[in-house]
Amino acid sequence: MRSRNGLANSVSSHIPVLLKEALAALDPKPGESFIDATYGGGGHSRAILEKITPPTGGKKGKLLALDWNETAAIRCRTDYCVVENFANLPEVMRKFNIKPVDGLLLDLGVSTDELEHSRRGFSFQRDESLLMTYNDQKLPVRDLLKQLNEKELADTIWRYGEERNSRKIAKAIKLRLRKSAIRTTKELVETIELVLPRKGKLHPATKTFMALRIYANDELTNLEEVLKNLDKIMAPAGRTAVISFHSLEDRLVKNYFKRWAAAGQAELINKKPITAGAEEILKNPRSRSAKLRTIRFLNPKP
Repeated sequence: MRSRNGLANSVSSHIPVLLKEALAALDPKPGESFIDATYGGGGHSRAILEKITPPTGGKKGKLLALDWNETAAIRCRTDYCVVENFANLPEVMRKFNIKPVDGLLLDLGVSTDELEHSRRGFSFQRDESLLMTYNDQKLPVRDLLKQLNEKELADTIWRYGEERNSRKIAKAIKLRLRKSAIRTTKELVETIELVLPRKGKLHPATKTFMALRIYANDELTNLEEVLKNLDKIMAPAGRTAVISFHSLEDRLVKNYFKRWAAAGQAELINKKPITAGAEEILKNPRSRSAKLRTIRFLNPKP
C-alpha cells in the first residue's frame, strides 16, 4: 500500500467514461470516504477527490484506489493506493482498518493506457507479446491457447465473446499451434483472419480478444465476488456505481443490484442503465458500449 498526499498531474491519456453521470449518482460530499476499485488512468479518482476535499478547512474525505496492474498503481496519486484485485476488497479493507465507505466505483473497461501503453497484448492493433493479463500472477493467453483443447477454446470464445465463428477460430488456432507457437498479438490476428476475413467496421479479432482477456483474468468471477460482498463494503446510505462494457458484465450487475433491492437492503438509484450521449461518443468512441448502473444501500449488515 502506498500512502500519497493529494493527486498529482497524471501522464495518463485515458478519458474517464460517463464521468458526469457517475459523479451525479455517487454524489461525493466533503469528508466522505470512497473507493475507486479500478483506478486505471485515475480520471474518476481525481474527480471524486475534488468533491470529497473541502475547499477551506473542514474534514477531508478519504479515497482508497485499487488497481491490479502494478504500473497503474505506481502512477496512482490518491490518499491510498493498493496493487490488488477488487475481488479481494473486503480483505483489503480489513487489512488496513478501513470502515464501510460512502461510495464505491467500478469501471470495468480496459483503459486507454492498458490498450496503448502496457505492451501486454490487449489490443489487436499492435504487435505485442500475447499476455492479456493485468497481473503477472495470471497465466498469459499464449500459454492458455496451448493448455485448452479445441472444444474448450471454442466454448471460451463463444461464452465470453459471443463470437458466432468460435469453432472455426478455435480450429485455426489449434492447427497453427501444431506447426508453431502463437506468441504475439499479430500472430493471433493473422490466424483469425485466415478463417474470418475483414469486412465491415468490426475487426474479426475483436470478440476473440475480448473473450480471451475476460477468461484469462477471471473477470466475471471477480466481478461477482465483489457484488455479493457489497454489504461488507458499503456504509448506510452508501452509493455503488458500476460501469460495464459487456452484456455478461451488465447482466451480473443488474441481477445483483435487484437482489440487494429485493432483500430490502438497498434501492436502485437508476432503474435503467445510463449510457453515453452523442457528444461523449464523438469524443470517446469507446464509451458507446458503456452502461452505468447505480445503487444506494439502506441498512447493510455490519
